[in-house]
Amino acid sequence: MPNFHKAEAKVVQELKDIAHRLRIHSITSTQASKSGHPTSCASIAEIMSVLYFHTMRYKLSTPRDASSDRLILSKGHAAPILYAAWAEAGLFPVEDLQNLRKIDSDLEGHPTPRLNFIDVGTGSLGQGVAVGCGMAYVGKYFDKAAYRTYVIVGDGESAEGSIWESMNFAGHYGLDNLCVIFDVNRLGQSDPTCLQHKVEVYRKRAESFGFNAIVVDGHDVEELLKAFYEASITKDKPTALIAKTFKGKFFPNIEDLENWHGKPLGDKADEVIKHLNGLIHNHGPLQISPQKPLQDDVPVVTLGNVKLSQPPAYKLGESVATRLAYGTALAKIAANHPRVIALDGDTKNSTFSDKLKNAYPDRYVECFIAEQNLVGVAIGAACRDRTIAFVSTFATFFTRAFDQIRMGAISQTNVNFVGSHCGVSIGEDGPSQMGLEDIALFRTIPGSTVFYPSDAVSCERAVELAANTKGVCFIRTSRPNTAILYGNDDTFEIGKLRVVKQSAEDTVLLIGAGVTLYEALDAANQMEKAGVHARVLDLFTIKPIDRDGIIKNAKECGGRIVTVEDHYKEGGVGEAVMSAVADQRFIVKQLAVPTLPRSGPPTVLLDMFGISARHVVAAAQEILKL
Repeated sequence: MPNFHKAEAKVVQELKDIAHRLRIHSITSTQASKSGHPTSCASIAEIMSVLYFHTMRYKLSTPRDASSDRLILSKGHAAPILYAAWAEAGLFPVEDLQNLRKIDSDLEGHPTPRLNFIDVGTGSLGQGVAVGCGMAYVGKYFDKAAYRTYVIVGDGESAEGSIWESMNFAGHYGLDNLCVIFDVNRLGQSDPTCLQHKVEVYRKRAESFGFNAIVVDGHDVEELLKAFYEASITKDKPTALIAKTFKGKFFPNIEDLENWHGKPLGDKADEVIKHLNGLIHNHGPLQISPQKPLQDDVPVVTLGNVKLSQPPAYKLGESVATRLAYGTALAKIAANHPRVIALDGDTKNSTFSDKLKNAYPDRYVECFIAEQNLVGVAIGAACRDRTIAFVSTFATFFTRAFDQIRMGAISQTNVNFVGSHCGVSIGEDGPSQMGLEDIALFRTIPGSTVFYPSDAVSCERAVELAANTKGVCFIRTSRPNTAILYGNDDTFEIGKLRVVKQSAEDTVLLIGAGVTLYEALDAANQMEKAGVHARVLDLFTIKPIDRDGIIKNAKECGGRIVTVEDHYKEGGVGEAVMSAVADQRFIVKQLAVPTLPRSGPPTVLLDMFGISARHVVAAAQEILKL
């Protein structure tokens, strides 16, 4: 191999010694916590030693330096050896490893960004490659920098289809700055893995997805050094290292045996540690430095203060779909900030994310019909504050990626999700395309912000606000055209509702959102003709909800509330309102889609499933009789 210089014998031995030290730390820390996965750590000890003490470039002073290499431990249950590598490198005292899994320690059972050297939470398996793809895509196409991304994948988790969604993405985009390491240690949690040690099958699979696939003995330091070098000089395709390893490697009477997954070694620990110590040549300070010089070639990026390049430009009463307004706003904020990017799953001409693609094609990432990878790539792209990522698809398809979104929250991501085609109002496409669970999904995400704009003006402002908001954001957009309610210069705030119709004589409060806000307005107008006055609220954000605003307006309407939403009853707008007023003596009538819907014209479906103006009037009349 050109330019590959075989490492000196003393360097190879030092790396072997470090691997054994990492094994010992994994044993002692899991002994102290009385839980953990020391055998899963042992299978990647040499991989971690070579990566952290020879191959990777990083700064101990700033572990998340923008120019440093990234490592994602997708098999997050091997966290003890990841912590041990950073401790041996000098980031924190080795003694702190004994605090593994303690309530007052951030060395949690699986990695989370509570730690300053962790980019994303892992441990829900099958997700690390997608995150690595997002990091590598940003490095290759946006930052155009030298840093590399490494992902360590367990062979058990390679049964997850999401892994292969991501492998397809990496191969398609030629992510030659990405190296995926398969730890083929043969054993899963309860049984051997389906392929066990059939490394040639892994190789062929990786090659079929466009990877440079290299089979190595995962415990041979010299083979690993050579393979990582080959990965570094491979152009136009990512590399997969298929590492044949053994669970519990160098653990006498434990190596490659079943029923040792997720267990500390107990009374066998001392015997194993003694054996490992006997394999170490240098018991003193490390002779090699873990730090390699970085190429500080990453452009400085400042996120925040994102604004629409132009204010909304609509006429009152004009009909515009909020999904179209989303695309318009996305292109506007992209015009004002070079790190606004859009990712979509082959629905860009329905979600209108293609408006950004048409304006800035290099900032649009097509992820195809692979929503789990779509979400994971966005989370990776947003890491280390490199981009402001907006992810769009039909609202209902985010349910497929709920685990990735949930892990995104654990990862403290700032990704913005936009779901179109919500509710029965999409019409003839039928229930498989109708987002009826999405509000519930995103409301459960810790720290999330859930926007539900009802017209194009408020939708553009929701996009602007989301771009500047920390945490997971979700914007629910609608397919039907809806009338412009607000002035182009109106201001909107997270957690602040808007009153769209009111009088001093209001006796019932109607709360709608999206298309049902207009049903509520229609109902209020019908009742007004009969001499009954109703107030109508637009919540704008479902989470955080404007509790004070709802209570104030409800009290002024006699404590009577009707909510109406194009969503299932569970977890939607009505339940959010009822939760907000639970300590009040109000009467709340909830209208929502009660059963599995069907295909049909939107107006017919709204009426059939009880959320049209006619049903709102009936609910208000009923509540007024109480």
